[in-house]
Parts: sequence; C-alpha cells; structure tokens
Amino acid sequence: MAQQTFDLYQRISRLPAGKRIFSFVYSLKAPYFATVRPVVREVRADYAELSIRNRKRVHNHIGTLHAIAVCNGLEAAMGLLAEATCPQDRRWLPRGLQVSYLAKSTTDLLCVAETDPQQWAETPGDVEIRVRAVRTDGVVAVEGVIPVYVSMKPTGAPSA
Repeated sequence: MAQQTFDLYQRISRLPAGKRIFSFVYSLKAPYFATVRPVVREVRADYAELSIRNRKRVHNHIGTLHAIAVCNGLEAAMGLLAEATCPQDRRWLPRGLQVSYLAKSTTDLLCVAETDPQQWAETPGDVEIRVRAVRTDGVVAVEGVIPVYVSMKPTGAPSA
C-alpha cells in the first residue's frame, strides 16, 4: 500500500494541475487531512512538503490556525514521506506526535517532513520523522518529531 501513494503522486503530479488533483485525492485518504485541505508541493524519499491555508474554518479562539489543524498538516506531510521512503518489504505505523508550539500560526503554513536515509536502513524499528510548520515570513511556528514504527510486512498471510 505504501508505495502505491507515492507511485500515484509521481504519475499525477506530471499532469497539468496534477499536484492539486493529487492533493485532493490524498486528502480523502484520512478524513482529518481534508479539514486542512493540504496542497502537496513536493514528495521524494526522505522529504515531503505541503502547504495549508490560514482559513477561518481552522482557526482557534484567538484567530490563528488551531494547533490540531497544524498537527494534521504535519501528519499529512509525514505520511507522504513515509510512503515515499519506507522499503517495499516493510510497513509503518505512527506511534505518537511530539511537537512544540514556538510562534503563533498567523499565516499560511508550509508543513515539512524530513528523515535521513540511514534511519530507514536501520529498520525494522523506530524512525523519528522530523516535522516543522513554517509561516510565510520564514518563522517556524511548530516543530517536532513523529515517531513511526517500521516492521516487516507479513509474508504468506492470507489477504482479507
């Protein structure tokens, strides 16, 4: 399953408006992704970035992007990276979300996820995916780590 999303991204993103089309399809993958309407900008092994708009629908009581909306964007970026990077014979599952809120999310945000190739070479085991949300003025509003557990795919198991 993991490689299928990345393969779809590679095929669709080449088309006119392909990244927008892929972004819509990807936002349907998990219903909470759709709440932030991610616009996928780049996906490759060990790196993914997308943007989320500063819309009233995802504001908090002080008029900035809600912390959970930002986390949804970060998790969407993490998922793209994991699907583009995880070896074909393995699968991944998030174990949590550890973030620090450094500044108010007052603008659109660029959500970035990054790893290093050696992290995936050392699996099965945990991979800590670094994430950050950057405002349009370059200020990092949120940063943290999303730990994922990488395990071998079962072999020979009947499919359900």
